[in-house]
Order: sequence, then structure tokens, then C-alpha cells
Amino acid sequence: MALTKEQKEDIVSNLEHSIEKQKSIVFVGFDGVDVKEITQFRELLKDGGSEMKVAKKSLMKIALKNKDIEFEPQELEGEVAMVFGYEDEIAPSKLSYDFSKKNEKIKILGGFLENKFYEINDVIKLAQLPNKEQLLGMLVGTLNAPTTNLVGVLSGNTRKLVYALSQIRDKKA
Repeated sequence: MALTKEQKEDIVSNLEHSIEKQKSIVFVGFDGVDVKEITQFRELLKDGGSEMKVAKKSLMKIALKNKDIEFEPQELEGEVAMVFGYEDEIAPSKLSYDFSKKNEKIKILGGFLENKFYEINDVIKLAQLPNKEQLLGMLVGTLNAPTTNLVGVLSGNTRKLVYALSQIRDKKA
């Protein structure tokens, strides 16, 4: 059944609203994916602060163009969904990539980050980066390393002195 003009306008408006809120967009292909798998994918995305929206490519194009993003979704093969990341820029690509490893029917087709289009390989590279918390932890560890090493070196001399004194005490006893 064909969509009415009002339904199409609602879909475009809904997509535009999501485009305004997003920090990044990932296009995923979902040919042959059943409802159960899509539901699992949507729940995973929701838990990660992301959301998937499905629309006709022509409506996607209109919504993107209305938000000053030049892109042709028609160039993407098969059925296409947009995954919007609202909290973290990397989350939609990471979640989509992780799910696509479990379900080969889900395919990453590309994405937008800061209104710049990235090809499939670039989105996968982004997905393989550590998440924000891991990067912050690595940074803290790196910043803390010199202090930890200094404490170790300074306590080493004290430890050697105590060891030498205990050896002298043992020889006298």
C-alpha cells in the first residue's frame, strides 16, 4: 500500500528531528533480516544511546537535503536503515559492527560523522577503536605512569637500605 503525502511528510519530519539530535549516523543494510533479529538489534542500539530508523531512500534523501547534508541514499544497495547516535559519536558504528559480526545479514554501508561521509572501511575502523571510557582510562594510566615510576624508584633506595640493615643485623646475631 502506497504512503499518503501526509505519511511521507511525517516520516521526513521524524527523520529531520533525528538528524538534528544526532552526533553520528551509520547506514546499515538489512536484507533478509527477520523481525526477531531486527528487534534484538534495536534493543541493543537503544541500550547504547542509539536508534535505528527505516524509511524509503527517497525520503531519507529529502530529510538529509533539508538538513544541508548532500548524500544519495539511492546509491546504497538493498534495504537501508539509518542508525542515529545521540550520546556518543562512535556508539552507532561500534554497536552496528558488533551486531554484524553475530548476524552477517546486517551490513555497514557507510556513515556520517560531523556531516562528513565515511566509507564502509572508515566506519569499521571507527567501530574498532576503544570506547570513550576505555580511552579515558588509558589516558589516566598514561598520565599516572611517571608518578608511579618515580615512587617506585624512590622507594627502591629505601628498600635497599632496609635490606642492607637487616643483613648487618643478621650477621651480628
